[in-house]
Amino acid sequence: MIVISNPTAIANEINTIHALFEHGLELLHVRKPDFSATEMKTFVSKIKTTFRHRLVLHSHHQLALEFGIDRIHFTEKNRVATSEEHLKKWKEKKFSLSTSIHQMSDFEELSSVFDYAFFGPVFESISKSNYVSNLDFKKELKQRKNNNTALIALGGITSENIKTALAFGFDDVALLGSIWNNNHSIENFKLCHDLL
Repeated sequence: MIVISNPTAIANEINTIHALFEHGLELLHVRKPDFSATEMKTFVSKIKTTFRHRLVLHSHHQLALEFGIDRIHFTEKNRVATSEEHLKKWKEKKFSLSTSIHQMSDFEELSSVFDYAFFGPVFESISKSNYVSNLDFKKELKQRKNNNTALIALGGITSENIKTALAFGFDDVALLGSIWNNNHSIENFKLCHDLL
């Protein structure tokens, strides 16, 4: 199970991140689209060094080496703008690469350099109002041919629907709104974690 950071800074965020790791979080995607390189550096430096190998940077990839991070994420826009040759250079440096997709056809055409891809919103988004997909994910995933890249369900994932997402054929799930958009972050994480 993956957790994606809140896109903007929130109160007690670093303590919550540490608690999530202490309760079994495998990967935290650091998605702060408006952060400058300096702000990202400051943010990552506050996370305990023992957890940094579980971080995935969505931006300012150049900071990864400095912090001992070997995982980077390419947004859909960045993926399209990045050459296959450049992606392969990251892989040669032993980086794990991930990306985001919004159509099954894009997933099928993904380069094999990507270890996994987020696909969603699977359910109505918790963090973005009125953000819902019109795709039939059960039907979409039945046509899946790309087995080189893991497919991660994103969007509206809660303890109530996590099993449904996996039944659609997703390999794993990512949480965002169910962690950051309420006062029970750790409890919600544990509920979801225990279902996997």
